[in-house]
Amino acid sequence: MLHGKTTMTSLTPLHETYCKWDRTPPSQADVLEGLAQLVSTSLWGVHDIVQIIQHEILKNTLGMSEQQSNRLLRIPQIQSFYNFSYGMLQRYGRMFIAPSLRRIIEKFPNLHDKPLTPTLHFLVGALNGVLGDYLLKYQNPLALPMVLYDHYGALQQGDLAGRVVIFVHGLCMNHTDWSRQNFGGIGERLLAQRDNNFMLYLSYNTGRRISANGRSLSNMLEDLINRNPGITSIDLIGHSMGGLVSRSALFYGKQNMYHWIQMVDNLVCIGSPHHGAVLERFGFSLQERLGRFPFVKLIGHLVNIRSNGILDLRHGSVRDDDWEHLEARIGLMDDNRKPAPLPTHINTFLIAGTVEFKNVKNKALSIIGDYLVSVKSALGEHPNPRFQLKLPDSHKAVFHGLNHFEIQYHSSVSEQITRWFYPEHDDYANSGVQTHMINMPDQAEPQLHGIVET
Repeated sequence: MLHGKTTMTSLTPLHETYCKWDRTPPSQADVLEGLAQLVSTSLWGVHDIVQIIQHEILKNTLGMSEQQSNRLLRIPQIQSFYNFSYGMLQRYGRMFIAPSLRRIIEKFPNLHDKPLTPTLHFLVGALNGVLGDYLLKYQNPLALPMVLYDHYGALQQGDLAGRVVIFVHGLCMNHTDWSRQNFGGIGERLLAQRDNNFMLYLSYNTGRRISANGRSLSNMLEDLINRNPGITSIDLIGHSMGGLVSRSALFYGKQNMYHWIQMVDNLVCIGSPHHGAVLERFGFSLQERLGRFPFVKLIGHLVNIRSNGILDLRHGSVRDDDWEHLEARIGLMDDNRKPAPLPTHINTFLIAGTVEFKNVKNKALSIIGDYLVSVKSALGEHPNPRFQLKLPDSHKAVFHGLNHFEIQYHSSVSEQITRWFYPEHDDYANSGVQTHMINMPDQAEPQLHGIVET
C-alpha cells in the first residue's frame, strides 16, 4: 500500500491487467510521496543517456573507435568522476528533498484525506502528460487512474439516468479545464437545455498510449451502463487528445461488441489532431535532421525523453497496431497507422480553431492552425481517402481568432455544440460549414489575438 494506493489489479475497471492502480485519485499526501520518489530515482534511464553522450563525444568528436572509447571510460578516475556527476542530483534529492517531503506527510496525516487543489490538479495533469507511462511503470502515486467527476467537481458515485454527456480532456490537462471564470463552459450550456442531462468529466493519465486509454474508456463505459440501466443515451465531447481517446474507445467498443456503443448519439472532437499535430512532427523531423551531424546527434537521445501519449500525437494514432510492432519506441516519421473509421450510426462533429482572422490571411498561421493543430487535421481532412473522416460540411465548424486552449470552453463553441445537439431549435446548425469570427473580451487573454491582428 502506498498512501492510499493499492497495486491489486482486481479493483481496476473490468480487471485490466495493465493498470496497477485502483479508482481512487491521488490525495495531497500522494502528490508529496510521488514527488519524493521522482527526485530520488532516475528518469527514463538517464544513466544510459549519459553513457551514450560520453561515447558519442569520444567517437565522433575526438575520433576514437568503439573499443578505444570503452577502454577510456573504464579508467577508474573517469568512472569516479562519472558516478559523481550522475549521482549528485539524485543524492541531493534522496538526502534532502525526499525526506523533507515525507516529514510533511508525517506531520500532517490529514493530507491523506485531502483532495487536490486546482493548482495540484494542474501539476499532476502536466506530469502525467510528460511522464505518465514512467509513473505507471514504476507505480508512482502520481500516476492518475481513469475516473469520472460530476459537474460540481466531486467523484461520480450516484445513480445515473437519461442523457449522459462525457467530457474527455487533452494532453497534460485535467477535468477542471472545461470552464474558465469568464466562460461557464460547454457543460453549463448543455445543462441549461433541461434535457435530463448528466455532465461527467473524465480524468486520466495522458502519458499512456492513446489506444490504451481508449480501451480503458471503453471498458469504463460498458461498466457504467451495466451499473446504471437508466441511462438512455451517451454523448462524447473530447478536446485535443481527448477526441482521439474517444475515437479509440469507439473503435475498441465496436470490436468487443459492447452495448454502450449502441447508446452513443453524438461525438464532438474539439481541436483534435486526427492526422497528427504539426509541432510534434516538426520536432521529430528536426531531431532526424540534427542526427546527421556527429555531435548534435546526441540531442536525439534527449529529445526522445517524452511520454508514449505525446508520441502518438505525431500522426494521431488510436489503435494498438499503430505502434506495438515498431522496432523502436520513437517510431517512424512515415505515417504507418491503420484506419479507424467512425461508427456510421453516430453523429460526429468536428471543431477546429485558428489564430488567423478571416480578414488577415497568413499562410504560416493557416498551417499552424490553433498553434498546435492545423485546421485540416482537426477537420479530419487527409489526401489519402483511407484516413479521411468523411463528414458532411454541416458537421464541421472553424473558429477564427481562438487558440488551442480557448476553443475548449469558449461560449461560441458551446453555442455551436448546442445547435448540433438540438437542431430542431435552430435551422442554422445544418446550413453548411460554420465559420466564426471571435471578438474576445479584454480579460480573456487578449495578447494572443493582438499578435494576430498586427
